[in-house]
Amino acid sequence: MPFSLFLAVLCTRLSFAQTDSASVIFENVRVFDGKSPRLSEPVNVLVKGNVIKAITAFPIENQDGTQVIRGDGKTLIPGLIDVHVHLVFGSLSMQDMLSPDLTEQLILEKAAAGSEQMLMRGFTSVRDAGGPIFPLKAAIDKGSVSGPRIWPSGATISQTGGHGDFRTPEERSRRFFGLPSRAELYHATFIADGRDEVLTATRENLRYGASQIKLMAGGGTSSAYDPLDVTQYTLDEMRAAVQAAEDWGTYVMVHAYTPRSVQRAIEAGVKCIEHGQLLDPKTLKLMRRKGVWLSLQNLVADTPNMDPLRREKRKPVLEGQERIWDMAKKHRVKLAWGTDFLFEPELNEQQNRYILRLQQWFGNAEILKMITHDNAELLQLSGLRSPYPGKLGTIEEGALADLILVNGDPLVDLSILAEPEDNFHVIMKDGKLVKNKSGN
Repeated sequence: MPFSLFLAVLCTRLSFAQTDSASVIFENVRVFDGKSPRLSEPVNVLVKGNVIKAITAFPIENQDGTQVIRGDGKTLIPGLIDVHVHLVFGSLSMQDMLSPDLTEQLILEKAAAGSEQMLMRGFTSVRDAGGPIFPLKAAIDKGSVSGPRIWPSGATISQTGGHGDFRTPEERSRRFFGLPSRAELYHATFIADGRDEVLTATRENLRYGASQIKLMAGGGTSSAYDPLDVTQYTLDEMRAAVQAAEDWGTYVMVHAYTPRSVQRAIEAGVKCIEHGQLLDPKTLKLMRRKGVWLSLQNLVADTPNMDPLRREKRKPVLEGQERIWDMAKKHRVKLAWGTDFLFEPELNEQQNRYILRLQQWFGNAEILKMITHDNAELLQLSGLRSPYPGKLGTIEEGALADLILVNGDPLVDLSILAEPEDNFHVIMKDGKLVKNKSGN
């Protein structure tokens, strides 16, 4: 079956109930607005279409067709945002990826199920940091599949032997032998060398609808060929991607850990660094001066079945992880948070629990602000390439209606967020109720 036809069939077959309401009133709720360290006094919130129209202490007239949700003093917060996910490859294991039975149909089915589960955990927006995301995003936007808003990067862009070079040992260079690798055929990555190829790969992703571009600028722990310390892409190659992205009004984010790779990326004009667990104060100060974002994660600990070589490569990253959050906070770097689960689908259920790991370095209000308002600010770097015009990460009049009605006060007890099935009574995305256990 042709892929386009399969996608149409999939979109028809997979439909998840969403309740469309012309107007919804949340009565008697306390609001975390995304910025304040305190909740509001009890208020009423009116949503019309997909926008917050009014927030008032006074009663709101209940017109015909308006759905009223009694908050009973519960907390209304913005939808959660994860700025480093891999919705497709986070739904697949490495065994799935290497299986000769892998098909585009299986990929989309697993990713569709994973996207619905992510939305039901309260994540109404995500930035996809690399992979064949465009068919899934189209299905979600159409309403055929349930899932969060997606800011897509498309295929990662990597040099030969870089972090995005996923070739098996028997797969040879496309440039010399003319055959694209399996990972390239599945739109996971572009292996691009030289200014011209980097320009083409960047423009291909933009053509497909990328809201930002993901480049591999340094070694990685899960890639076979590159030691962690190597710097990837020359300044000229990286500048080519930045220029092409800026011509489309958007930006480049890079995978990088070390000061050398990050400093080169900043010189090239990169706006966001992913990871950075090995950075030093000098580089963090440079990021602060240049206004460059640091998108950090709390990477998972070693697992029993992990390859010994990967365990060895991860040691310095896990050690650096214990220092970087506090250092970045001290130097007032723009910080964002994401999970970066990849090829371990069982980890996805822990997405909310990973929020609690931030309590080593931040107070509850700081964390809640980071995973709503601050992450939304990073999403808006996409400018006119942002796929969803409007304001997110905040509860204010005129903002988009991505909302969660929480049973309790997360500013006092952040662990409430770790149990979304029990504690998220209502989840609203784009003005639509995707979960409502309030009884109203």
